[in-house]
Amino acid sequence: MGRTGEVERKTKETDIKITIELDGTGKSEIDTGIGFFDHMLEGFAKHGFFDLKLTCKGDLNVDCHHTVEDCGIALGDAIKKAAGDKAGISRYGFFMLPMDETLVACAVDLCGRPYYSSDIEFPQAKCADMEMDVLKEFFYAVSYSGLMNLHFKMFSGDNSHHIAEACFKAFAKSLDMALTKDPRVGDVLSTKGKL
Repeated sequence: MGRTGEVERKTKETDIKITIELDGTGKSEIDTGIGFFDHMLEGFAKHGFFDLKLTCKGDLNVDCHHTVEDCGIALGDAIKKAAGDKAGISRYGFFMLPMDETLVACAVDLCGRPYYSSDIEFPQAKCADMEMDVLKEFFYAVSYSGLMNLHFKMFSGDNSHHIAEACFKAFAKSLDMALTKDPRVGDVLSTKGKL
């Protein structure tokens, strides 16, 4: 078994089970009850070469906010667990992803400190039945529960579907780069000796 993280998280609003294998092939089994969100998470798994299983039963009768945000908390926690002590990893990752008219850049530092910065804007308020503004809460939650710096910059884009998809794929590529083992890194890539 490679670097794997498993999380079960249950509240009055959501019931989530997630497993991520960092050294996977991009296979995914996703069921959050939100088709568009499932599509984004499938793209994240595929382009990061992560094997991802995620199920969520959320209070979608209210809206999708709790489901999307809590999945972000669980995903960040699972990534953190799977990365372990982060010995030998590159630590930093970055990627600029084009998708038609959209161009989005993402940068990740698996430093053990949470920070989130983004200038992403979604021109259309919804994709299918999903409110797009909750994606900011998702990525914020991933960064804070995963103890990582996560930055997004949007250079162009006028289609919310393309913008969201570019974000998920750019994040996947950046995270994959940051998690890649570098034989030159003996323990961790930090003068402090710990990440």
